Amino acid sequence: MMGFVSAAIALALQVTPAPAPTPTAPPPPAPRTERVAIETDKGRFVVAVEVERAPITAANFLKYVDQKRLDGISFYRRVKAGDKFGFVQFGVQNDPKRALPPIAHEPTTKTGVRHVDGAISVARFEPGSARGDFTISIGDQPSLDADPSKPGDNLGYAAFGRVVEGMETIHGILDSPTKPGGHFPDQMIAQPVTVLKATRLQ
Repeated sequence: MMGFVSAAIALALQVTPAPAPTPTAPPPPAPRTERVAIETDKGRFVVAVEVERAPITAANFLKYVDQKRLDGISFYRRVKAGDKFGFVQFGVQNDPKRALPPIAHEPTTKTGVRHVDGAISVARFEPGSARGDFTISIGDQPSLDADPSKPGDNLGYAAFGRVVEGMETIHGILDSPTKPGGHFPDQMIAQPVTVLKATRLQ
């Protein structure tokens, strides 16, 4: 009997232990963002600014915020193409007292920051002309992204962040009545929405 027990113990000791599980690598950290709160006379919203993925465009926007160049400007344009679809625009409107020098263009193919619902991007004419006017998308709008397969100027617009709080304020601005005439007929807001202040959040 003792021999049988000893043999069983010896056999048990020969069993190869199960290998330890291979540790999984932690996911890479999310790209760094800076949050900016924008207070308007129609409500508040918060933007996460992509300072890591779109450094040129993000730094430009943060200069306008830090230097208080957005305080007192307005949302002056809205393009409504459907229920909760379109964009709203705000900024300095080339006011020489507020506008900073134009910046280099950062296409979405370079940054990976796309025009999804709530995306904020900088308005421009030709690439490299963007200054201090910004649009916020309502609804996903991939047509505003860069697309090298398109003819002509296919660089799209430079998205650099996204609204992460207060999207209802943006929806309200999109629903604002417009007035005829102006540089963009039937897109100019009849009673522009004032930006009271824009500040970084700690």
